[in-house]
Amino acid sequence: MTKDDVETIDGFRLRARAWIRANLRPVGPNDMAGLAANVIGDGEALAVVAREREIQRMLFDAGFAGICFPREYGGQDLTPAHQRAFNEEIAGYECPVEIQAPTFAPCAAVLLEFGAEEQKQRHLPAILKGEEIWMQLLSEPSGGSDVASALTSAVRDGDDWIINGSKIWTSGAWLADWALCLARTNWDVPKHRGLTVFLLPLRGEGVQVHRIEMINGNREFCQEFLTDVRVPDSDRIGAIDGGWTVGTRWMFHERMLYNSPYVTVPAGWSQTGVDAALLVDVARDAGRLPDPGARDLIGEGRMLEVVEQALQQRIARGMTIGRMPDQAAAVGRLFHGVAMARTMTIAFDLAGGAGVAWTDDDGAVAGRGVDFLVRQTACIGGGTTEMARNVISERVLGMPREPSLDRDRAFRDVPRGPSPRS
Repeated sequence: MTKDDVETIDGFRLRARAWIRANLRPVGPNDMAGLAANVIGDGEALAVVAREREIQRMLFDAGFAGICFPREYGGQDLTPAHQRAFNEEIAGYECPVEIQAPTFAPCAAVLLEFGAEEQKQRHLPAILKGEEIWMQLLSEPSGGSDVASALTSAVRDGDDWIINGSKIWTSGAWLADWALCLARTNWDVPKHRGLTVFLLPLRGEGVQVHRIEMINGNREFCQEFLTDVRVPDSDRIGAIDGGWTVGTRWMFHERMLYNSPYVTVPAGWSQTGVDAALLVDVARDAGRLPDPGARDLIGEGRMLEVVEQALQQRIARGMTIGRMPDQAAAVGRLFHGVAMARTMTIAFDLAGGAGVAWTDDDGAVAGRGVDFLVRQTACIGGGTTEMARNVISERVLGMPREPSLDRDRAFRDVPRGPSPRS
């Protein structure tokens, strides 16, 4: 395809607008908050995901899936500007947001960048059709944000690998199909040099998924126990012991998340459903809308929303034209976490006493206290804001790295705390 063959953005926008309005249902501003932000039954959650798989297939059949993916894998081979135009047009309509992250970013992005041709041909079209939902098996119970200290092991056995270990904080793993899994394949080198990435079926033998109940009753977060899971070497992605090379880009795509050119989400969408529009609803239902102090808080929330949108656009543009390093994505990640936690706090402040005790008849005020209690999840999921600060200081600003006592030691010689089972 030559440059002259690419559909103009205006033409693409008009075609997308007509198709969206003819095929998708309108939704309210807070009807599409992420499953992790809602407490719903398993049946309803499965129905939501089933509908999103259906919509994803509709997008594929209509030529709107994988807008920035190559055509040989079922994509449209268009530009990030086309994806942004589609995101703007789908705002206010149902959209398969639940199966975008981490399926499209970071998982499909990593497959596209590092996968073997057979792996890409096997999985990317299935992802674009909504047939495969992917997770990332990255964090571990013992490692916190230090993903390079992974203890999950992969041992070579002929043409296969045997994987044992545990991963945690995997949102939605109970209803997913596949995962990227970071495992340790070499204990005799420093921790960053002994890792390998595998493609792993989550419904395969030896994989047990345990759901974790949060303070609000939500059970989307999961812990996975991997016991003698056999994975063929053909499902290894990247070089043996070269997993950190893959992992560095993996985490870049994770920080990009809903700003990735590979992801379809309505412009202005909030994963938690807590945005400036909700703040207005909370103030109204709390009887505080005429209060100047309440209006100041609403204005602050809207300011955070506007700044984040402009910041993410600037970062994306800067990385696209090479003016900013890829690691600048951490700037957007940091701002998003801090802004979302603050917005949840504002909603709680606006709710007043009903933020502590409410009934189902309290409208938008109901549940704001629970949001306040879990507000720090915005600074944890998708890579912690503490890690984002490190990336910004070391890889964007060029400041000295933090001292590390394990950087040049074989990982098996690095002191670790006692095992929970010892």
